[in-house]
Amino acid sequence: MTAKQFYDWQTAGGTNDVMKLVSCLENSDVLWCAIGGVAVNHWAEEPMVTQDVDFVVAPNVIEHVVSLLEKAGFRSERFKWSVNFRGDSKVSIQLSTEEFYSDFPKRAVPADVHGILLRVSSLEDTFKGKVKAWVDSRRRQSKRIKDMGDIARLVESHPHLWNLLPDELKQQLQPPENIIESGNRLVIEPA
Repeated sequence: MTAKQFYDWQTAGGTNDVMKLVSCLENSDVLWCAIGGVAVNHWAEEPMVTQDVDFVVAPNVIEHVVSLLEKAGFRSERFKWSVNFRGDSKVSIQLSTEEFYSDFPKRAVPADVHGILLRVSSLEDTFKGKVKAWVDSRRRQSKRIKDMGDIARLVESHPHLWNLLPDELKQQLQPPENIIESGNRLVIEPA
């Protein structure tokens, strides 16, 4: 079974919805990128299936993108910080409208996630977004625990991110194996 087939099986046909989303955005030359769990799956060594596809676009094209996706058959629902879309599968597509993410598309990179070609936020932006989500105490505990797991996966794959963690997170996670204590700080040991 290919990665794409597995993802499709896990999301009850989600590959088609995600590919339709990517096609709409790419064909209209919209600057965009996936964030959240999809981006983490690109940057972490061990991908995990997620039924959420979070993405961002420049603020000045949000309404254009909503219109594009509705014309492509997605149903939309507006919230304070997002516009959520549903297609024909279990995949939940969320366009974040938070200003925090507005520059992420400028630094996006091409990626193959679960066999689907798309754009994802840069490693640093993906990390910052996950830390921002974890810090938000208003989020459900289950979401914050998943965010912590995603942060741990990123740090395991990219040990230099350890030094960017807030102290509160450092107390809850183990440092990567190649992080060593040197005086009062932790440094990355050469591989």
